[in-house]
Amino acid sequence: MADTGIENLLHENRLFPPSASFAAAAVATQADYDEADADYVAYWTRQAKERLTWFKEPTETLDESNAPFYTWFADGELNVSYNCLDRHLATGGDKVAYHWVGEPGDTRTITYQQLSDEVNRFANGLRSLGVGKGDQVAIYMGMVPELPIAMLACARIGAPHSVVFGGFSADAIVDRVDDAQAKLLITCDGAWRRGTVVPLKDNCDDAMARAASLEHCVVVKRTDHGVDMKEGRDIWWHDLVEGQSTDAEPEVMNAEDLLYLLYTSGTTAKPKGIMHTTAGYLTGVATTHAQVFDLKPESDVYWCAADVGWVTGHSYIVYGPLTNHTTSVMYEGTPDFPDKDRLWSIIAEYGVTILYTAPTAIRAFMKWGSQYPERHDLSSLRLLGTVGEPINPEAWMWYHTYIGAERCPIVDTWWQTETGGIMISPLPGVTATKPGSATKAIPGISADVVDGGGNSVPLGNGGFLTITKPWPAMLRSIFGDDQRYIDTYWSEYPGVYFPGDGAKIDEDGYLWVLGRVDDVMNVSGHRISTMEIESALVSHPAVAEAAVIGATDDLSGQAIAAFVTLRGGFDESDELLVELKGHVAEKIGAIARPKTIIFTPDLPKTRSGKIMRRLLRDISDKRALGDVTTLANADVVEAITEQAASYADDD
Repeated sequence: MADTGIENLLHENRLFPPSASFAAAAVATQADYDEADADYVAYWTRQAKERLTWFKEPTETLDESNAPFYTWFADGELNVSYNCLDRHLATGGDKVAYHWVGEPGDTRTITYQQLSDEVNRFANGLRSLGVGKGDQVAIYMGMVPELPIAMLACARIGAPHSVVFGGFSADAIVDRVDDAQAKLLITCDGAWRRGTVVPLKDNCDDAMARAASLEHCVVVKRTDHGVDMKEGRDIWWHDLVEGQSTDAEPEVMNAEDLLYLLYTSGTTAKPKGIMHTTAGYLTGVATTHAQVFDLKPESDVYWCAADVGWVTGHSYIVYGPLTNHTTSVMYEGTPDFPDKDRLWSIIAEYGVTILYTAPTAIRAFMKWGSQYPERHDLSSLRLLGTVGEPINPEAWMWYHTYIGAERCPIVDTWWQTETGGIMISPLPGVTATKPGSATKAIPGISADVVDGGGNSVPLGNGGFLTITKPWPAMLRSIFGDDQRYIDTYWSEYPGVYFPGDGAKIDEDGYLWVLGRVDDVMNVSGHRISTMEIESALVSHPAVAEAAVIGATDDLSGQAIAAFVTLRGGFDESDELLVELKGHVAEKIGAIARPKTIIFTPDLPKTRSGKIMRRLLRDISDKRALGDVTTLANADVVEAITEQAASYADDD
């Protein structure tokens, strides 16, 4: 990597200090930072011992002797399922664990005691199929309660799970099953999405025919639309658990035993099986869930509106909240079905106090209009969060104004599948927030922004985000490929974890994550983040969402090309196009003025809501397009391609 940083173009001066009343009752305090700064290993050790229940408390802490293969609490013994369930039952078994809402309108309320009973029945069912400690289990399901039940049952018997997002194809299942050599596959007959059935079992039949390691497929009856069940191989969930005992002895697991694999999507290479182990991971998610969300378990109703198929769901729908004895909301469907106020109606119905969602969703809410949340009483909300990618300042302000009523702190969180839990975030009640900034590393995490040579950049400059010390929830390796683990995360800056993101650090020491280094453009020798230009575009009142790429340009190397969707009430026009180019130049400088702006009704997104900028680069540079079947809106690709071709014809 060249010895250069990234331009710092967009400046944000709005500051939102915590209210005195919120700060007075906050879970986290400045003392957490002070303790971690004094001795971060001792800080994490205290969290592990106080937040978790151990069968054998560890005497070891951090072992750095085989870096970067760090271990934490390596002689400790515990069970994740026990921590999530058993220890709560004596005093809080009747507390609600999940308010579940199905897309068609059916609901279930599940207490901790009921959840424990179901987990134990299924754990015994898995054991009856010959699944035991160390056996890999693949899970491919919709957002139904049986998904966390399956994960917890696997954790109970010591069988590492690999959850495959329910929007992926049969090929994705096969890739992950083959890599892990999974013994069993758990699925549903189908899942509901915008009123139609996603045929999960059909995809599993395809995968089962090709994945030799799979012996059985357990199927939840959800949509009841009729599926093929192969005798001796396929078992209905309800048949498997019938008659099973509600007592299942939890396996005693070593702190460093594998809890799960989660594969990062591989658009250009083989998916990476990220390895998360038991004690360090659970310490990280329990601590961050409590501190970052200012959790009050006795009164909060918490909703992480993600999918359990992604790491956000693993950490902040299942393992973190249940360890902390939280009441959560879990929703099966999309936010726009049957209408665009579905999320707000659920918040009002269940009295949700904490909402954690993605910037992509927030920008969609902006596009749809404030009339949808205004239909519902959202006064129960007291804290908002964002996750998944950097949030544009104006989307942050919309969230603050229309969802938080200008009174709810917003925690803008940065982390990854690989980190296991939140790494950079405001602590509510402690940190004054800035729209669009994840602010600072949480207690116990050390982050830095460096140039291409690994040197810390001065305040007010941009560069590359690094994590300079190990942390408990970190990935332990890439499954079956230790060298790839070293090459991917530890080779750019030896001894330092490089997540692949650009960042800047402002004059106040606040961190601004700029997205993947792949999304940094080189325009006439200037390294410019696409995120800053996108934020400038979204700050215009006509723009709901924007994606910016560096298009190949003979003169400047790369030229700035923007794809823009408009808010309701605004029409495409040449005048608006000129106005938007001028708006970007005014906001962040002439060097950032887009060469092209293409209006589009939507942007290509994965099922998790992330914009596929790689696909936009292929369209812009007239390259052959890869597989688009995993997009949530594959039909928009043709429209964008036609628009781009039309622009080229007119240029």
